[in-house]
Amino acid sequence: MNDKTFKLDIVAPDRVVYKGRVRSFSAPGELGTFQVLVNHAPLLSSLVVGEVKFTDEDGNIEYFATSGGFVEVRDNRVRALLDAAERADEIDVDRAQESRNRALERIKSRASDTNMARAKRSLERANNRLKVAQRTKETAAA
Repeated sequence: MNDKTFKLDIVAPDRVVYKGRVRSFSAPGELGTFQVLVNHAPLLSSLVVGEVKFTDEDGNIEYFATSGGFVEVRDNRVRALLDAAERADEIDVDRAQESRNRALERIKSRASDTNMARAKRSLERANNRLKVAQRTKETAAA
């Protein structure tokens, strides 16, 4: 066991996303993105829409789109309970683009029956999914 790694468990409502040892973990906290390394101080944070990233013990980097959740850091173990988690290479870009377009149309229409807050959250999630999906192309080009 490498003394520069710690345990990471990422769980979404529909599956265990990842379980293993990692070198680093970062997530979109309420007050901004934070990173966890070995021997991190205890922490409990809520998460917002954004990118979850970790580097496994072999140096491989994984990216996930999330729409929120919670993270607990304690005793060299990170537990991430995510509302949703899509690995960058699993994101359906066409579907995300369609969702983005629908949200933009709802926002631009300014119809009285449009829930603007909901439309803006939908746009934020779609934009995040598209951004994280781009990571697959960036990683392949490197």
